[in-house]
Amino acid sequence: MESVIKTAFPFVVFSVAILLAFQGVLMIVAYTVLAERKVLGWIQGRIGPNRVGPWGVLQPFADLLKFIFKEDLVPDKSTKFVYFLAPLVALTCALLPIVVYPFGPAITTIDWSFLPYGLGDGITRLPMTIAQIDVGVLFVLGITSVGVYGIALAGWSSNSKYSLMGGLRSSAQMISYELAMGASVIGVVMLAGTLDLNGIIYAQTQSWFRWFIIPQFIGFVVFLIAAFAETNRVPFDLPEAETELVAGFHTEYSALKFALFFMAEYVNMFTVSVMAVVLFLGGWYIPGLGLLGNWIAANFDITWFVVGSIGYALVSHVGFLLKIFAFLFFYIWVRGTLPRFRFDQLMNFGWKFLLPLALANVIVTILIVYFLNI
Repeated sequence: MESVIKTAFPFVVFSVAILLAFQGVLMIVAYTVLAERKVLGWIQGRIGPNRVGPWGVLQPFADLLKFIFKEDLVPDKSTKFVYFLAPLVALTCALLPIVVYPFGPAITTIDWSFLPYGLGDGITRLPMTIAQIDVGVLFVLGITSVGVYGIALAGWSSNSKYSLMGGLRSSAQMISYELAMGASVIGVVMLAGTLDLNGIIYAQTQSWFRWFIIPQFIGFVVFLIAAFAETNRVPFDLPEAETELVAGFHTEYSALKFALFFMAEYVNMFTVSVMAVVLFLGGWYIPGLGLLGNWIAANFDITWFVVGSIGYALVSHVGFLLKIFAFLFFYIWVRGTLPRFRFDQLMNFGWKFLLPLALANVIVTILIVYFLNI
């Protein structure tokens, strides 16, 4: 019996971690939608949702119920299997990067001997990452690139000219801006000397204020612009472009299938924001927090706030989330402020300005790393 429990224990822990992470992200996404409607209302001089629950806080759940009970229409001449598969591909590829993101520092001060059957033997740290892999940056870039297939397949399988045009636009947009995004990350990887996301955060903790946004500010700007294009957000929401293409690639989708595309867009916003925070803003690292925690522990005999403790991890996690929320607010602010690009302007900007700027940043970073031996 004990051997069975020991064998199943890692699987149970891993499953619970995935469930908690995905559920947390989906709740953040739900209330990001509500926050967007509220903020856009304030920007445009409107009230925003305020009927369902106090101050409209239950509006996301009302929207979910609406999607569940709406009539599910399927075009007669659509390619049924691909038509149903496309939203699942889009949402799955949006959620997968979450498993490699470090949401906080590892906890090392817990004594695991209290677990029965010797389950705590050999456990010295509790990582705040579901799966730590050495090439986390490549994993995230690869998975997010595959996500465009969901949009392209939706556009093709719907048998609608508006949907097809939206899918083609998304494919062209992804190719144009994925190169710039990848090039913007190279400078960070060279400075950190690793492709591991935890290693990149650790490299930014080696001094009081060494976030990579300072030496890689150009790379950060390129990454941010490319992120807007990758997530099909204003001013790069050409795959939808309701003034031209009705609703773009999801014109023929309704009910829960439309909700899956809707969720995928906002999950992509979250995951890209996490990537920006990890690469350029130190991830969960808050400058001076470790010294403050050790000082509090030494002077007030409080041990729950030292580096490696639960308290330190919680405060770092809250700081990490606040950085992410700042990016999400910026997404909303831009949507309420900027007009949409024309498609030719989008392509020209990506190929003639953004990509050369990203490559120039890579070359300058190579020279700095080589000659200064960073």
